[in-house]
Amino acid sequence: MPVDPALAALLDQLNGTPAPRILDTDPNVLRDANRQLGAGTAAAEPIPVGSVEDSTVPGPAGNIPVRVYRPAADGPVPTVVFFHGGGWLTGDLDTHDDVTRRLCRDVEAVVVAVDYRLAPEHPFPAAYDDCLAAARHIADHIDDYGARPYRLALAGDSAGGNLAAAVALAFRDEHRPLAAQLLAYPATDFDGDYPSRTQNATGYVLRHQDVLDLQHLYAGDDPAVRASAPVSPLRADSHAGLAPAVIGTAQYDPLRDEGNAYAAALTKAGVDVFARTYDGLIHAFLNLFHISPAADAAVTELNAQLKKRLA
Repeated sequence: MPVDPALAALLDQLNGTPAPRILDTDPNVLRDANRQLGAGTAAAEPIPVGSVEDSTVPGPAGNIPVRVYRPAADGPVPTVVFFHGGGWLTGDLDTHDDVTRRLCRDVEAVVVAVDYRLAPEHPFPAAYDDCLAAARHIADHIDDYGARPYRLALAGDSAGGNLAAAVALAFRDEHRPLAAQLLAYPATDFDGDYPSRTQNATGYVLRHQDVLDLQHLYAGDDPAVRASAPVSPLRADSHAGLAPAVIGTAQYDPLRDEGNAYAAALTKAGVDVFARTYDGLIHAFLNLFHISPAADAAVTELNAQLKKRLA
C-alpha cells in the first residue's frame, strides 16, 4: 500500500532538505527542530480535557517534571503513565501534548506524562531510572491520580514505547499490578537484524542511520548493556506474566519488524496482545492525527483497545 497521501505530502516537504547526521549535530539543535516539526503538525486548538497541571514526582537525580491530565468525568478512573518518544534525545511534555490530551479524552483516564532525562547528556540508565521511579511513585500514590490501583497502565511511543515495555517488565518482576501497556512503534531490540530497517532505511522521517546513532548515544556499544532487558525488552529472559499489551506499528517505519517481533514474543508467552501494523503510515503517526485521516483512525483504534483493557 502506498504512503497515506497526507503523509506523503509531509514527506515531500521534509525530504526536500537533507537532514544532518545525528552524531554530527548539537543535541539542542535537534531538539529545537523536533519542536518546530511538532508545532507544524499540532492542532490549532488544544484538545479539551477536564484539567491540566504541571507537577513533579521524586526521582533518582532529583524531582522529575510531569504533566497531569484529568478527564472531565467525575469519580475514580484509570491512570496511564505516558513516556514520550524522541529517540531518548529529543521530545518533552510539549511535543506530545496533543497525544496525551487525546489519550486522556479517549480513554477517560488520568494521564501522567513524564519528562525524563535525555541522552547524550544523560545516557542509559537515566531515562529508564526516571521512568521506573515515576511509575512506582504514581502506583504508590494512586489516590492522588486516578484512584483505581488495579487500573494502572503504561504507554509510550518509539523510545517511550521502549521505556514503557522495560518498566512493564520491572513491574512484573516486582509483582506490582499493571492492567495494560500501550506501545506505539516501540524500539525493542538494539542489535537485531530486521528487514524493515533496510526496506524503510530512508525517506520516512526516521532513517536507519538515525536509529543506529540514537541507540549509540543512549546505550553505548557494550553488547551486555544493549542486550539487557531494560534496553532491549525483546531479549528479556521471559515475557510470561506481562500486562496485556496494545502494540501498533507502521508499514513505513524502520522499527516495524522489531515491534511486531515483540508482539509475537508476548503472544507466545501467553500475554493478551492486540497488535496491528497500520498500512500506509510512518513513524511518529501518534503525533500526526491532525493532518492524516489514516493516522487519526489508527490512534482511535489504539486508544479504544487500551480503554477496553482498563474498563
